[in-house]
Amino acid sequence: MARLSKTWAALAVAVVLAQPTPVLAAAKVTTERIPLPGAQSTPPAGLAIPLEGEAEELDLAEPDEPVNENAPQTTGVSQPLPQIHYGTDGLPKPVARIRAQILDAALSGEVEALRPVLESNEMPPALTQGTIEDPIDYLREASGDEAGREILALLSEVLEAGWVHVDVGTPQEMYIWPYFTRYPLDGLTPPQEVELYRILTAGDVEEMRDFGAYIFYRVGIGPDGTWHYFIAGD
Repeated sequence: MARLSKTWAALAVAVVLAQPTPVLAAAKVTTERIPLPGAQSTPPAGLAIPLEGEAEELDLAEPDEPVNENAPQTTGVSQPLPQIHYGTDGLPKPVARIRAQILDAALSGEVEALRPVLESNEMPPALTQGTIEDPIDYLREASGDEAGREILALLSEVLEAGWVHVDVGTPQEMYIWPYFTRYPLDGLTPPQEVELYRILTAGDVEEMRDFGAYIFYRVGIGPDGTWHYFIAGD
């Protein structure tokens, strides 16, 4: 729009003021409220209408969820330690048989005596975390002596220690020697510590207590007599 100059604006105001003022009759204006479709003229029962100046409070709390009485309840109680066994009492026949074969080979003093036991196994037992070409060569190299007799002594000591039956009824069910593998080292009794020192030195025990678990050599045999491992480490 074109902007008027101050002169033209003044002339326009003068013309308007010069006109006679008409007398208008006061007209009565009536209003009518037209209800909207679906609107209610009165609030439904139970619905509170906040007064003017009053804050409206809405209950946004979520409804209570139904309680499932059949859901498992957690008590925070740790699982009990497995029972300790010694010797062959409680061992299934296949487990007792392969244990006896391993012990006989270990006590022979010849590491080669383990070869037929290893080869008769359903699957090669794990002897290390990595891969190996020949299990007997590996055991001989892992031993502190060239003949491999130290590793045979460790194997026999492990299998003559107490054992535990763990993960019963699962695919991981196993008979494990020694039982320290599934026991806290800080909770051992004095006689149990003597058993532990038959396998480990005092320095080794201290290091494993700092680590929080027994991580030396252990043997695992399945319920069907499969020799699963003779291994050390975590």
